[in-house]
Amino acid sequence: MLTLPSSVRIYVAAEAVDLRRGFDGLAAATRSVIGESPLSGHVFVFLNRRRNRVKLLVWDRTGYVIVYKRLERGTFELPTRPEAGRRHVELDAGELGLMLEGLDLRGARRRVRWYRRPQQALVGGLEQRASL
Repeated sequence: MLTLPSSVRIYVAAEAVDLRRGFDGLAAATRSVIGESPLSGHVFVFLNRRRNRVKLLVWDRTGYVIVYKRLERGTFELPTRPEAGRRHVELDAGELGLMLEGLDLRGARRRVRWYRRPQQALVGGLEQRASL
């Protein structure tokens, strides 16, 4: 069970990566495949060609952490396809948890949820101050 703050982004490489790679090899794959800095504190997820193994790479202020999981049966599936021109998919913590359980989320339907956009918070705060 992983508990991640909402500020942490989760990137999954859409193409297979050689999971014999260690810390430095996965950090290099983070830069080349995902195009992000491995030192950002975000979670970077890599799958092998058969999609029955997964490695997560995270930087935690003092060093890298690797989480490695192998499914005894079945495969890990990406919940969505990457956007055109991208080689990765971004997930939220709930989707990552379900993916690590081996569930296929491609047929799942996500309900629309409200979230506050940064611009809405600023505009709403100014309107309230102006009315006082």
